[in-house]
Amino acid sequence: MANREETARSVPSVLGACCADGSGPVQPAGPCTIRVALVGQPNVGKSTVFNLLTGMNQHVGNWPGKTVERKEGIHRCDGVDIQIVDLPGTYSLTANSLEERITRDYIIHERPDVVVMVADAASLERNLYLLSEILCLPAPVVLALNMVDVAQQQGLGIEPHVLEAALGLPVVPMVASKNQGVRELVDTVLRVYREGPRGVCRPDIREDHREVLAELVNLIAGSVPEPYPEDWVALKMLEGDEEITEMMRARLTPEQWERVHRVLMRHEDAILAIAGGRYEWVRRMTRAALTVPKAGQITLTDRIDKVATHPVWGLFVLLGVLGAIFWLTYTIGSPIQAFLDRYLIQAGAEWVRTAFAAAPWWVTGLLADGVIGGAGMVLTFLPILVIFFAVLGALEDIGYMARAAYVMDRFMHLMGLHGKSFLPLFLGFGCNVPAVMGARIVDSPKARLLTILVAPLVPCTARMAVVAVLAPIFFGSAAIWVSWGLIALSLVVLAVVGIALHELVLGGEHVAFIMELPLYHTPNARTIGLSVWQRTMGFVRKAGTIILIVSVVVWALSVLPRGEVDTSILAAVGRFLSPLGALMGVGWQMMVALLTSFVAKENTIATLSVLLGVGGEEAGLAQVLPTLLTPASALAFLVVQVLFIPCAATVATMRQETGSWKWTAFSVVLLFVLSFAVGIGVYQLALLAGWGV
Repeated sequence: MANREETARSVPSVLGACCADGSGPVQPAGPCTIRVALVGQPNVGKSTVFNLLTGMNQHVGNWPGKTVERKEGIHRCDGVDIQIVDLPGTYSLTANSLEERITRDYIIHERPDVVVMVADAASLERNLYLLSEILCLPAPVVLALNMVDVAQQQGLGIEPHVLEAALGLPVVPMVASKNQGVRELVDTVLRVYREGPRGVCRPDIREDHREVLAELVNLIAGSVPEPYPEDWVALKMLEGDEEITEMMRARLTPEQWERVHRVLMRHEDAILAIAGGRYEWVRRMTRAALTVPKAGQITLTDRIDKVATHPVWGLFVLLGVLGAIFWLTYTIGSPIQAFLDRYLIQAGAEWVRTAFAAAPWWVTGLLADGVIGGAGMVLTFLPILVIFFAVLGALEDIGYMARAAYVMDRFMHLMGLHGKSFLPLFLGFGCNVPAVMGARIVDSPKARLLTILVAPLVPCTARMAVVAVLAPIFFGSAAIWVSWGLIALSLVVLAVVGIALHELVLGGEHVAFIMELPLYHTPNARTIGLSVWQRTMGFVRKAGTIILIVSVVVWALSVLPRGEVDTSILAAVGRFLSPLGALMGVGWQMMVALLTSFVAKENTIATLSVLLGVGGEEAGLAQVLPTLLTPASALAFLVVQVLFIPCAATVATMRQETGSWKWTAFSVVLLFVLSFAVGIGVYQLALLAGWGV
């Protein structure tokens, strides 16, 4: 493979100018569309660049037949439609993971007009190793050097123009979080599209194996299928790439394969020569362009990580972070929630009763109890959710989440998982749906399945919002300790169930953990604000659709057929389940509230508001509920609430991600039995402790 060569052979001949500017072939009149692929390692800001460029002109789905997320969007500039595909984050292109195969297959088969590799300027040398692999694929490349501000904070000096001259391809310095360099990136992409690539300096295999590579290229010449480049296929075979090797074995005659196989067997160490050549190339590319801090210089990230990643102190930091989240929720969110309940929900219900006094009883009841008392009550959760989403977004943006995964790795191993599984499980504190979907980042199929099965045991904000409303009613100032206990109980149950499933059902497989710890950086208010807005609006849409429908249906079932709750259809269902509820001291109303929480956890409060006639002149939940439950039965109910079957959206997502109704049904049955078993056990223990009155 030549060290420096023209790339015309690897660039589609249709490349040209969108306008007659004399810089290239003129395209036909009309809108021009080019395809751009975004490539990069995890945590380099690739998604930030994608969001800035595409805005609302994007859609998300899955790659055909895969569970890895596919994001595409359109950016319009100077009459050009730039179709941007955000490829999965990957550290290399060696086909060891699904993300790596998707990335390289897309570049080879789809032939994007331009590949934009987003690199972390603060980890330039490591990122350039991925670039060394991308440059061997058939596509013109632009290097987006992101996070240059973080690199400067770390004492790194980078000369983009020097790096550009060494690489022979455009280099665009950026701070995507501050929207700096984005316009320059677009202009560069359009220029590369119109003018084509220049002479690019590509990495070469180490000198002692160049003849071997040339021999292998000659042996497979004419047998490599389109659109794979012959020299790239030969290189992958020397690397020991199983996918490419099997592809060529199927296409070669037995005699040809025997000769190829002998070469591969004689040079099993060729992967060292390939990697060595790439590392030498990285050193040459950065020799003049990169200035590193003096040896022994301790950065801010190093100082913080001495505590944040410590096996003992790091755990206390994590517990403190979780505690701060819920302290903020109760200190700030709960009073606002109570204010909205009094002056929005109860006052609104009273106004409806007065304004519609002359209307039929069912109209008044539908609006006051079904709509305002049900779905309206759920909207009072917004302050609690906004606080959690804001803190979670800040932690993600700062770079702490990777540290949390590192600290939790030892505990995850007890379940046969690793620290990477902690990331989707932590997302479960926000919502179980993204937690289940986040299991895609786990490489091992068994570990991914186990992560999905235990994810619903993480108490989401919807469950904790219910706890935030009910716990103070029953336990007053001790509510925060009860909430802490419920979270701890959920995590203990999660660990026990995970260990049991790992050993008894999934065969005890263990997996290794390799993960990068990104540098800390200042959180971006715009990024966090967008995250909070999107998640909050998703909740509002759910309250305006699913929860509203369920609230109205629950209200209807609570008054039909005679207009009285005690003789309603819902009461009949609740009384059918009352023997089970009696084992933990709760009545049929609480059992019905649990059942309706299957559609959406917030329906627990909405259902109780409807069944107990909260609103208007009647008493609120704080006055009614203590007359129905003792502290022991209230505690048991909250235990079942946090361990119960997840919402319908989570169950549907589990079916989608596992591709199995069997595992989905197994999870539903397991959580139903487990929640009531633990709830009944807690109730009996509370009775023994004297909490029965």
